[in-house]
Amino acid sequence: MNNNSPIGFFDSGVGGLSVYARFKKLLPNENTIYYGDLKNLPYGNKTQAELIGFTKNIMDFFVTKDVKAVVIACNTSSALAYETIKDDYDFKIYPIIQASAKLISKMDIKRLGVFATVGTVNSGAYKREILKHNSDILIKEIACPNWVSVVEGKISNGTDEIKKHVEEMFEFAPDKVILGCTHYPYLINDLIKFAPKDMFIDPAKYFVKFIKDDLIKSDLTTVGTEKFYVSANPELFMNNAKMFYNVEMVEEV
Repeated sequence: MNNNSPIGFFDSGVGGLSVYARFKKLLPNENTIYYGDLKNLPYGNKTQAELIGFTKNIMDFFVTKDVKAVVIACNTSSALAYETIKDDYDFKIYPIIQASAKLISKMDIKRLGVFATVGTVNSGAYKREILKHNSDILIKEIACPNWVSVVEGKISNGTDEIKKHVEEMFEFAPDKVILGCTHYPYLINDLIKFAPKDMFIDPAKYFVKFIKDDLIKSDLTTVGTEKFYVSANPELFMNNAKMFYNVEMVEEV
């Protein structure tokens, strides 16, 4: 492991590319590897034990690639697996919830909503991490179990699903709402039919800045290439990836 070693990114599918794309804009020349676990998609309805197992398998894969850091570009894994595996590896691990919550907590917000998967909401991770840094914010978390399926093309028309949860959130009257799953930013064109665009927070925006600053501070930046791997369905991944990033080649492992 050295400066030229790659940085690994992973998610259950293409959602993590919303983080990856922002990262590549900030540090376009880094060696990178992306892993999409399509075989086990979606993560939001899996048990904690299952998620820890998936995460360990992916981390072990990254070990074989001699990475210098891994970005958990999945809110559910960040919520339910990170604390268990964080000390098991020699490389840096960046979890999206824990890293972005610290920065979001500094915003001028009194009432904060969170849209997330069932697993992330049940964990209370966003609420817990934000209240660590700002105990005055009122937080409401709402699970949106079918939104990932909308993004991944398994539900053809998700407008009713989106409207239902937005209306439920409006009863709380939030100042801002976190899109607490990396798939959800893709739904922004539907979300803004029911609420102003500036109401929604994409944690990836804050997350990648945190990663960049830490890599520079640690003197771990370099110049390199990118590779993409999936656990299943490479053609589906490439097709859905177009929503976030231009992926030219994917290898199934």
